[in-house]
Amino acid sequence: MSLADLRTFLLTAALASAGAIAAYLFGLPAPFLIGPASAVSIAGLAGLRLSIPTSVRNACFVAVGLSMGAGLTPEVFVAARTWPLSFLLVPVAIVILLYSATWILQRFFGYDRTTALLAASPGHLSFVLSLAADTRSDLLAVGVIQSVRVLALTLTVPLIVEVLDLVGTAPPPAATMAIWPLANSFAAALGLGWVLMRLRVPAALLMGGMIASGSAHLSGMVEGNLPAWILIPTYMLLGAMIGSRFSGVSLRALRTAFVAGGVVTVVVVVLAALIAALVSHIADVPVDAALIAFAPGGLETMAAMAVMLNAQPTYVGAHHILRLLLLSGLMPYVLRRDLSRN
Repeated sequence: MSLADLRTFLLTAALASAGAIAAYLFGLPAPFLIGPASAVSIAGLAGLRLSIPTSVRNACFVAVGLSMGAGLTPEVFVAARTWPLSFLLVPVAIVILLYSATWILQRFFGYDRTTALLAASPGHLSFVLSLAADTRSDLLAVGVIQSVRVLALTLTVPLIVEVLDLVGTAPPPAATMAIWPLANSFAAALGLGWVLMRLRVPAALLMGGMIASGSAHLSGMVEGNLPAWILIPTYMLLGAMIGSRFSGVSLRALRTAFVAGGVVTVVVVVLAALIAALVSHIADVPVDAALIAFAPGGLETMAAMAVMLNAQPTYVGAHHILRLLLLSGLMPYVLRRDLSRN
């Protein structure tokens, strides 16, 4: 990391810290996500160059996975017997959200079919951008609309859960992992994550952390969750990472895309909430967990949010991983079919 990159990172971290403190003092839900995402977004739109180094980002993904795995208990597997009903609605939700948003972007904002499809994809941002680079789509519009969706969901889902009084009951305070089991778990997660990356598995580092931690906790080799001095900075850096996507983007250039992203986000939140209510009814899953599981936000962010709000993180993570796997196959097929027709 160069000195300039280090200065950029330190500035980003400082803004994220200030945002987190402000959100905490104002009593906002999930303050360590909402505050940094808001502060860094505003600073980026104001013209500051902000970013999170890849190594730091990857460490955060591993930490979120370890925290999710720490929640794996025999009781989770008992509850998981009702999850297949919920899993069946994931592809249904993807199709509904994808084509509803595509229609809005074409009908009201004038985007071409390919740009609208890519911008409407309910998640898998990096994969979608790589697909967009190989087409004649408006790459800036795709990136901005997708980033607005991720940011808006990060800000609104905790507020919806709070306003509707859907916050899960906090579990009894868990023991904190000792330093050596923590270090060993982190090393195992990195190794497993590397293998999953070689296999091109989505969210490989997060999954590596979840599998390593979950296996260790279920076997009794490790007890307790990650300490707050790791979890809180992790949440803050994830929020900053979301906000940093707007760094260096001209307000004039993104005006239409920003509005389009906002409108699409409102629509998909409403649709996701309706689907979550149905899932909660038929699968006997808490509404907050279903809403976070079906909201098309970033996997790592939604997983961290589930941990913070005590909303069945394993259930949430499993659904978002399934969504990414389905999108990995669906989006190339949809684009090929669309391009062949045109």
